[in-house]
Amino acid sequence: MFSFSRAMKFCAACVTVLPLLLAASTPSHAQQGTVRLHIVKAGFIVGVGGGNGVLYYNGHRYRLSIGGIGVGSLGVAAVDLVGTASNLHNPLDIAGTYGGAGAGATIVGGAQVATLQNEKGVVLRVHGVQAGFQISLGLAGMTIALR
Repeated sequence: MFSFSRAMKFCAACVTVLPLLLAASTPSHAQQGTVRLHIVKAGFIVGVGGGNGVLYYNGHRYRLSIGGIGVGSLGVAAVDLVGTASNLHNPLDIAGTYGGAGAGATIVGGAQVATLQNEKGVVLRVHGVQAGFQISLGLAGMTIALR
């Protein structure tokens, strides 16, 4: 009788703990959202930029604010970018500092393409048309925050 009681307690413990272990081992799947960004940049040697945007994620709309400083800028330009934000586990993941590499020059209405990543692994792939005059040697330090 003693061993039957111990076996029942053991089974009860397994039934209680097993669902917790299965839930903990289930991987969290990253999802993708859509972004729209409006950025204005101005600079001579050191560029300053800022703007706003929207993240569309799981049927919801999240307002964004954008700031950042880039080295190697000359001129004034505005750009409207659209694209995707991948590797999102929740909308808060989009917040952070993004870095990317690339060089480009735009004179009134040139196309811009960028791939940027933040410290949480979120990757922004954006494209758009820039208006104005700007020579930029890189995209670095763009910061996105939820408003």
